[in-house]
Amino acid sequence: MASTHTPAHPAGPAAGTRLLDHPGTDGPEFHGPGLLGPEAETNRHRMPRQTRGASPLLGVTAVAATLGATGFASATPAAAPAVESPDETPVALAADPGLALAARIQQQADSQRTAAEESARVQAAQEAEAKAAAKEAEAKRAAEEAERAQAAALTLPVKDYRLSAHYGQSARYWANLHTGLDFAADTGTPVYALGQGTITSAGWSGSYGYRIVETLPDGTEIWYCHLSSIIKGTGKVTSGQQIGKVGATGNVTGPHLHLEVRPGGGAPVDPEPWLQQRGLNP
Repeated sequence: MASTHTPAHPAGPAAGTRLLDHPGTDGPEFHGPGLLGPEAETNRHRMPRQTRGASPLLGVTAVAATLGATGFASATPAAAPAVESPDETPVALAADPGLALAARIQQQADSQRTAAEESARVQAAQEAEAKAAAKEAEAKRAAEEAERAQAAALTLPVKDYRLSAHYGQSARYWANLHTGLDFAADTGTPVYALGQGTITSAGWSGSYGYRIVETLPDGTEIWYCHLSSIIKGTGKVTSGQQIGKVGATGNVTGPHLHLEVRPGGGAPVDPEPWLQQRGLNP
C-alpha cells in the first residue's frame, strides 16, 4: 500500500526549520514497500531546531525568568529574625543541667556561709556582752571589798600623844573605875575618826564635856570625850577623817582625849586589846 504520510515540516531552507538530522543519514529510509524506515519514524517526533541567527531560545529564557522571579526567590529561605535575649545565662543554665546544678550548689553554699557568719557575729556579741558583764561584776566586787576593807581599817584617834590613864584604873576624882583609854595631847590637837562609820551624836555630855559618838558598821559605838571643839557633828565619816580637837572640857585635870569602846552600844570594854586585835598598838 502506498504511503499517504505527509511530512509535518517540509524540507528546505525557506521553511526556517528542518527536521533534526540523524548522524550519518540524509533522509528517510524505507524498509519494505510503503513503510517508513526506523530513522524516518524517529525523525517524526523530534523538536524543530532553531535556525542560527534567530532570536534566543524562548523556552530557556522563559524558564530562567520564571525561576528568577518565582522559583529562585521561593527556593531561598528568608533569614529568621534575630531575637535578642536579655540574659543569656538562664538560657545556658536551662540548656545545661550541669550548670543549673552547679548554680544551686553555689547558692546553697552562699546561704550556709551567710548563716555561719551571722551565727559567728551573734556568738561574738554574746561573748562580748558576757565579758562586759563579768568585768562589771568583778569591778563591783572589788569596790565592795575595798569598801569593806576601808570599813575594817582603823586608825589611832590621835597621832602625837601619850597614854595617861588605862581602862579599869581607879582614882579619887573618878566616881567609878576608869571606863576608857586617855590620850594626853595639847589642846587643839586633831582628833580623827577611828574607823568608817556614822556620827550619831555630838554635843555637850556633862562630865564627858563635849562628846562625839560614832557608830561603826558592826554597831560598835566609839566615844570621843573632853573635846575642845566639834568639827564633824553628823553624817558619815571615813577612817582617819578629822572630827574634832583635843580639849579639857568636863571632869578633867588636863587636856586629853578620853576614848571609850562600847560594842553594840552597850557597856564599855577595854580599848587596848580591842585595838590590838584590829592591828593597832596604842
